[in-house]
Amino acid sequence: MAPRRLSPQSLRIQISSGELDPVYLLYGDDEVEKTSLAGAFSAAIEEDVRAFNVERMYGAESQTTIAGVLDSARTLPWLTSRRIILVLQAERLLAPKRESEAISRELEELEAYIRSPQPHAALVFIAGELDRRRRVVGLLMRHATVVECGGLEGAGDAARWIRGRVAEAGGRIDAGAVRLLAERSGHDIGRLRADLERVLTFVGGERPVTAADVEEVAGDPGLKDQWAIARAIEAGSAGAALRELALLLDAGAVPLQILGQLGWIVRTEPPKGRFPAEGVAAAVEALFRTDLALKTSAGDPRVLLERLIVDLCGAVKPAAGRRSTTPGRPA
Repeated sequence: MAPRRLSPQSLRIQISSGELDPVYLLYGDDEVEKTSLAGAFSAAIEEDVRAFNVERMYGAESQTTIAGVLDSARTLPWLTSRRIILVLQAERLLAPKRESEAISRELEELEAYIRSPQPHAALVFIAGELDRRRRVVGLLMRHATVVECGGLEGAGDAARWIRGRVAEAGGRIDAGAVRLLAERSGHDIGRLRADLERVLTFVGGERPVTAADVEEVAGDPGLKDQWAIARAIEAGSAGAALRELALLLDAGAVPLQILGQLGWIVRTEPPKGRFPAEGVAAAVEALFRTDLALKTSAGDPRVLLERLIVDLCGAVKPAAGRRSTTPGRPA
């Protein structure tokens, strides 16, 4: 299988066409993008048979094994032409912390599968940072369809991202609006996504987005330090976190922007992050559930975010005397 590199936008087009490849590797630190693409893969299977043909696994869960992933990929689909297996937190499987003869054999089996995958399955590895020294990672890079879901590296990268998303939405945007959106975001992918969604909603596709539209509805560029909600969750203080959520929403913060910030809390490992490893799997599931609900209007955004915060705080076991290392705050 020849390697292929796709952008997230190109992957969405491919998924909507129904012509899926047998193995994918989605990696990078943009959790919202990866969650959205995972949802797109799931939606590619008809709803009536989705429960039988879409399987979601988490590499951080002890019951998830390479053998189990391969068994699922080799299972024939039911009443459809393809099964989809989503392996989230895949870096935990691709680079296990503990080595053993059994794990080595499983990795060899996975390598063999990558070289000769089943045509009836789409096996999707969704990962954060990858150890490219690992042989299995190198094989995925060479044989899988690879999609990087990373942050923005500069103004040019941000501008390309904006134009791609606007084109995907069927809209138009002028150069001044692109430049202003990129500047206001500070190249923060979460903030840029939220600002662009607000502007596109404001314009409604009736005309090109202008710099004046960005000035009218995009976030205040002076609001750089909004991490009080993160610190409250790190401390396991649901009451304080809910109060900070109310302040942000009342100030006009975009729910998806807040969701992106909460995703940062979960996915960032120590020393920068302070979310307990044992709570990550449940937290990721709660984030995915909330993201899907927000994007499908399956509830009031304030209520959905409040429930998410309660879930995240419940997964935190604060260590006595620890200090927050949230961005913008001294350690």
